[in-house]
Amino acid sequence: MTRATRTYSDIDFAFTQSANGDLAVKYDDNAIKQSVKNLILTVNYERPFHPELGCQVHNQLFENFTPITEFIVRQTIYDVLLKFEPRIKVIDILVDADTDRNGLEITVTFRFINDPRPITVTTFLNRVR
Repeated sequence: MTRATRTYSDIDFAFTQSANGDLAVKYDDNAIKQSVKNLILTVNYERPFHPELGCQVHNQLFENFTPITEFIVRQTIYDVLLKFEPRIKVIDILVDADTDRNGLEITVTFRFINDPRPITVTTFLNRVR
């Protein structure tokens, strides 16, 4: 009998309970998606003892959205993922301004280092007053 191997795991940040009453766990694709989204949403100095961990894209939410702003956001996300998520290789980062909701829709396409399948994560960043 072949057993499915799970390479990556992480707790579910929604803090839902599993059937046995413990915290739910995410595996493989879902664990990495959660990690990528978490890195994008984390601001520098937000995590104790790791002030360098984070992405400063929130600073760009208060700027007029131009091609230069798009480039800065894309490059910032790319740099953070390259530095703090060694399990993936980034394929593409799309940044779309949503002026009606005053924010940015960010779509990151990546693959595992050991798997050619593309995986996509989409998140929305909006201004908080």
